[in-house]
Amino acid sequence: MPAEGGKTDMERIGLFSEMEYITVGDKYVSQFNRPFNEAASKSKQMLPGGSKAMSDLQAGYFDPRFVRIFEGEGYVNLNQVRRRDMMEAAKKNLGKAFFPSSGEKKPCGLGSYYGTIGGPVPFFSAQSKPREKYKAPGKNLYTNPGKKGTGYGYANITIGKQFSHSADFYDAAKLNYKKANEEHHRLLKGAPFKLNLHPRDYFDANPYFSEEPLPPIKKEEKKESISNTFKPSSPGKKPGGMKAGTFDPYPSHSAGPYMAKLATISGKNDKIFHPPGGPKSRPVESIMTLNVRSFRALNSKNYKTASVPSY
Repeated sequence: MPAEGGKTDMERIGLFSEMEYITVGDKYVSQFNRPFNEAASKSKQMLPGGSKAMSDLQAGYFDPRFVRIFEGEGYVNLNQVRRRDMMEAAKKNLGKAFFPSSGEKKPCGLGSYYGTIGGPVPFFSAQSKPREKYKAPGKNLYTNPGKKGTGYGYANITIGKQFSHSADFYDAAKLNYKKANEEHHRLLKGAPFKLNLHPRDYFDANPYFSEEPLPPIKKEEKKESISNTFKPSSPGKKPGGMKAGTFDPYPSHSAGPYMAKLATISGKNDKIFHPPGGPKSRPVESIMTLNVRSFRALNSKNYKTASVPSY
């Protein structure tokens, strides 16, 4: 549309013409249905034929036939090659091989230097070295033996001097308090001040005060204490399968019944009471069965109106 100045939008932006729309009129294709590679579905494609497994057959290799490494070469004898190398090395020697003038000497026993290059070593000689005459270091220092005792209750056994005894009164604190109290009372002037003008009418009388004479004091009766302890005349008897150690003789046998027999019911009206039978059990479905039945009946149409089973 032309603007107020008379210029169109394209002239105002600076473009020669409006950009073309390349997708105008194309059929809409969802991005989920688009192929990942459109060129892979057009014209002929490369067919590799699948992967081949490794085996002893020629089908698992790239070459049409098995190629050997040493094919067409002659047989080589290693011993012959080794001898040839030894002969070439012997040609490089300038003279004959060195032989010593005599063989090696063998030792004739342990500790013998026969056959060695250096001979005997004076440092390992078994002869004793010359030594100076022994001088006694002298007698040890003699001191008095240690004093016996552990230190508790034994005097004069420590390094320092013994402490002197200092007397300490047992009731020193009590005596000092008594002296201070006497000095305090000595400095006081007269008796303590007491006011005898306090009105007594404003206070209640003593409820425990009585003008009647008190009853005589009851004297507690003293019980005579037994001075001598009780001693049996003879030691107790041991029961040896009988009642020899008891105070009373063995009781006589009584042929009474162990328990009294119940009286028999006589008469038609005197019937035995039989309680009525309780409620009989009936089969009950388990919670697992109820859950399975309720979830099997639940679907997408009735899940809002379906009721949850209560237990």
